[in-house]
Amino acid sequence: MTGRFTLAPTAPGARIIGLGSTQPENVVTNDDLAARMDTNDQWIRERVGIQSRRIAEQGTSLVDMASEAGELAVKDAGLNPADVDTVILATCTMPNPIPNGAAQTAERIGIPAPGAFDLNAACAGFCYAMGNAADLVRAGSARNVLVIGAEKLSDWVDWTDRSTAIIFADGAGAAVVGAAPDAESVGIGPLTWGSAGDMAQAIHIKSDNNMLHQEGQAVFRWATTKIAPVALRAIELAGLTPADIDVFIPHQANLRIVEAVAKRLRKEGAREDMRVADDIVHSGNTSSASIPLALDHMRRDGRVRSGETVLLVGFGAGLSYAGQVVVCP
Repeated sequence: MTGRFTLAPTAPGARIIGLGSTQPENVVTNDDLAARMDTNDQWIRERVGIQSRRIAEQGTSLVDMASEAGELAVKDAGLNPADVDTVILATCTMPNPIPNGAAQTAERIGIPAPGAFDLNAACAGFCYAMGNAADLVRAGSARNVLVIGAEKLSDWVDWTDRSTAIIFADGAGAAVVGAAPDAESVGIGPLTWGSAGDMAQAIHIKSDNNMLHQEGQAVFRWATTKIAPVALRAIELAGLTPADIDVFIPHQANLRIVEAVAKRLRKEGAREDMRVADDIVHSGNTSSASIPLALDHMRRDGRVRSGETVLLVGFGAGLSYAGQVVVCP
């Protein structure tokens, strides 16, 4: 007996075929913040590792940044906008939930009538979106998916609150996900993901003023103990070992967290020469944009090369987390 439905042809898997990113030109240093609140450069560097961050001008929207990063990724993939049939925008900082940002971004880029939706998993959003994109391509539901992580956190930060104002920033990064022509070309591993809803209030928007609140110490303790196992599981699902990882790009939440997780991976067999993203130093925490920003910056600077194996791990508000191994295009 034949099946009732005709299904789309499946692909062996998916791969990244293009990258792009953008950041505001406005650089805000630690000294700039010290002039307006009770903090200083040394205090910020010691606690979170940030030296400067990029903050968008008032007239720059999240969709503006998402569109620029997305356009660069499509161009880098060697595609025309019409070749893209799906757009996923990972973000938690749209000013309004309706209309969604993905459709607006697609229209700006000139992508005709794509499937378009926003995905909110906060700082884990880019990894969530990459997993969705890879599955869509593998199942034959999409050919080329534009995945964008974009945030304008400056709209949601209380600039008198040093616990958040020193950390968060603005920017956008993007990747184009396409089909792998054969099993040897598969470049996105299985997604491992989860959540810790019992800690949802550790990062939330306060109802009285619509400003971002974070319990920094609680998040730090959680991330430094719970994220390394997620990273190791992503490696295992990809059929690899920690020694196979060339580059580690975790969400750029806090340089101390990044270094702690990398140290744990090395204890579990990762190489000493594994390169670790430190984009937070000059970009700050850009939530769902941080991983694609770091990946694009490291490729631009020659710190990650085409064909190298890269471990991505996102984690943040929700609390949500996700990871996967990818191959740099």
